[in-house]
Amino acid sequence: MAPHNPSNTIDFDAAKLQRLGYASRLQKTLKPVSLAQLRQQLSLRLQTSLEVERILELFFSEVQRLVPLGALSYQLASCDLRLDLGERANHSAGYRLNHEGEYLGELTFRRNQRFSADELGQLESLLASLLFPLRNALLYRAALQSALRDPLTETGNRIAMQQTLKREVDIARRTLQPLSVLMVDIDHFKRVNDNHGHIVGDQALKAVANALKDSLRNVDVVFRYGGEEFMVLLSSTNREAASMVGERLRMAVLGIQYLVENQAIELSVSLGCATLLPGESMDSLLRRADNALFVSKRDGRNRLSMAG
Repeated sequence: MAPHNPSNTIDFDAAKLQRLGYASRLQKTLKPVSLAQLRQQLSLRLQTSLEVERILELFFSEVQRLVPLGALSYQLASCDLRLDLGERANHSAGYRLNHEGEYLGELTFRRNQRFSADELGQLESLLASLLFPLRNALLYRAALQSALRDPLTETGNRIAMQQTLKREVDIARRTLQPLSVLMVDIDHFKRVNDNHGHIVGDQALKAVANALKDSLRNVDVVFRYGGEEFMVLLSSTNREAASMVGERLRMAVLGIQYLVENQAIELSVSLGCATLLPGESMDSLLRRADNALFVSKRDGRNRLSMAG
C-alpha cells in the first residue's frame, strides 16, 4: 500500500462535491480527533453501508477531521468503477489497495499543499480501516451484477433486460428520443446441439454473443432472452439506423469462423426490429419485435424484418 505518483493527471469536478453536500461541510471547522479515535470511528461508520460510493464518500469526509484534503479519487478498472470527489489540486498521494492479497483498486488523495511524512503516515493508517468495508462492498456489488448476467454468454439476463428496458422506455418518453430493439434468434440451433452435442452448442452461443457485443456501440446492450434468442437494446436509435445495425449484426454472425474437429459450423441469425411508438408500452414494443422476428424465420431465416 505504498504511495505512488500517478502517471496521468486527473481533473476533478467541484460540482460533484457540492452536489454531495461536502462543499458546505468543508467550510466548517471540523472537530479535531486523534488518529486512534478516528480509526475507531471509521471502523464503525464504514460498516453502515455496502455501496462502494457511499463508503468512499464517508471516508473522504471523516479523514479530513485529521488530514485536510482537497480531493479523493478511486478507480477499479476490472469493475468499471471510478469515483471523483473534490476539486483540482496540485499535490497527490496515491495508493494501490490490497486486502489479504486481493487487489481492491487505486485511491489517490489530492490537495494544494504537499503532504508531510507525518500526514502520509496518518493516511496510511486510516486506509487500513477502509480495506475491509471496501472489500465487502465490492463483493456485494459483484454479487448483484452476477445476479443480472447470464453466466454462459456474459450478456444481461431476463431480469436485467426488464429493468433496463423499462428505464430506457421511460427516458425515451421524457426526452422524446428514439429507442429501438432487435430480437435475434440463432438459425437451426437445434441442429448444432443434435449433431455436435450441447458443449459445442454452448460454445456456439458464446461465439454469437461475442459477435453481437463486438459489433455494437458501448451504449448498446445485449441480453439473453432465452435459449438461443437474444435481445439488443439500441438507445437513441431510430428505425433506419436500427435497420443498419441489424444488418451489421447479421453479417457479423455470418463471419464467425467456428470449427469443430476441423469442420466448419455455419452460423446465422434471424432478426426482428421494432422502434418505440408514441405512448407505446414496453411489452408492446417487445411483442412487435418478436412478431417481426417470426416473419424473418417464416420467410427463410438469415434475414432482418422490420415491425410495422
